[in-house]
Amino acid sequence: MTYTFKQLINGQWADAAGGNTWDLIDPGSEDLLQEIPFGDATDAKAAISAASEAFPAWSNKNPYERAEVLLKAAEWIAPRVDELAKITTEESGKPLSEAKAEWLSAMNYFKWFAGEGVRAYGRTIPARVSSRRLNVIHQPMGVIGTITAWNFPVYNIVRTWAAALAAGCTVVGRPSEFTPRTGMLLAQALHEGGAPAGVINLINGDPASMAQEMLKDARVRKIAFTGSPRVGKLLMDGASRTMTKLALELGGNAPVIVFPDAGDLNKLAKTAVSWKYRNCGQVCVAPQRFFVHETIHDEFTKLAAEFSSQLKVGHGLQGNDVGPLINAKQRERVEELVSVSSSKGAKVLTGGKRKDGKGYFFEPTVVTNVQPGMSVYDEEIFGPVMPIMLFSNTDEVLKHANDTEYGLAAFVMTNDLNTSILMSERLEYGMVCINDWLPATAEAPFGGIKGSGIGRETGSEGLLEYMETKTIFTGGVL
Repeated sequence: MTYTFKQLINGQWADAAGGNTWDLIDPGSEDLLQEIPFGDATDAKAAISAASEAFPAWSNKNPYERAEVLLKAAEWIAPRVDELAKITTEESGKPLSEAKAEWLSAMNYFKWFAGEGVRAYGRTIPARVSSRRLNVIHQPMGVIGTITAWNFPVYNIVRTWAAALAAGCTVVGRPSEFTPRTGMLLAQALHEGGAPAGVINLINGDPASMAQEMLKDARVRKIAFTGSPRVGKLLMDGASRTMTKLALELGGNAPVIVFPDAGDLNKLAKTAVSWKYRNCGQVCVAPQRFFVHETIHDEFTKLAAEFSSQLKVGHGLQGNDVGPLINAKQRERVEELVSVSSSKGAKVLTGGKRKDGKGYFFEPTVVTNVQPGMSVYDEEIFGPVMPIMLFSNTDEVLKHANDTEYGLAAFVMTNDLNTSILMSERLEYGMVCINDWLPATAEAPFGGIKGSGIGRETGSEGLLEYMETKTIFTGGVL
């Protein structure tokens, strides 16, 4: 199968209007993978125009017709999962098994929203006057701009595109410049699945100019962004002047609270380690701050350090457990977080340094004696670092767990019903996992509170994020 690694604008694969390209680097080897088209505002304008022109016809299709495109996109992916995963691993660095899991999930998201799109139910409201009728319907919003991150280059895109397309919207998508080919492959899946010209458009290029073009163009009704709080705040500032709607997923600093009744400590520590270092820790919902009860703290910490040191670090295509960080800048940032925290008294039990040789690798790192005010406690690490703290009682740990600007995901390990209910209700997070490690699935809403963003993706809530609610008042009924 031939894959096209170009922009998709109005049904045509295109180079950047200005002829510019981007050197795409393999983070596991630092080798050049490919030169990719790298556009600017001109490409964004063309894509927005195409999406706007395609919107009337696409929105007027019935949801069963739109579902057919999503189902065919899933069918296109199915026989190619291994090939697609290899391409994603090359540019993202994540282990091949994780990349494959993303592509398998993409099929699930296309299939689920194909089904959910036909269930955008309205309602009839009983009126106070017999001659009056009140009805509520949901209609497609319009052109949707998406700007997504590199850490989950399949998942971050498909959860927004599938919902928006199922709702009857058209899309202008801008993937990360670090993982553009994965976005192009998803666009090709929809293109081959029969999406009409202009319904799905993919642009790759300068994020600032493309985002500004989306913000200032009134035809773009909403922008869905996945990325850093800094950029999210800039988008909010811009949207305040244009009234562009936003959906923002901005990261997290997830607490993991381990109670003494959590069960087999050996098994728990091993599982915690595997989830902590998924995608080299570059996960917005990654378990980050481990609060472990004082009665099991020392044993859990010992086991976590032992299991962390056993992980194989290396290129994602070579069967390793932990791949590289996305680029040199991100590795330097993780190094600094560990170094600064160590200078303030944090103790590194294992890891703590980069791996020799090519590739942006950093050893799985367990840190103890961590306190508020240390960077590995306060900041979203986005790297393979596991800070562990002890706690004595529920009130204490709730105070520390909630003491952050973020509010995306939290994890609680306990087999006590009362504890699980108390923690799930009092933790200030959009998602809480009880004895579970994966707060993401097509059928349930995904999103955070506080500084972790606004809006919800996936689930029925995710579909309605791309629809306008209209109330119809009919009088004079005899």
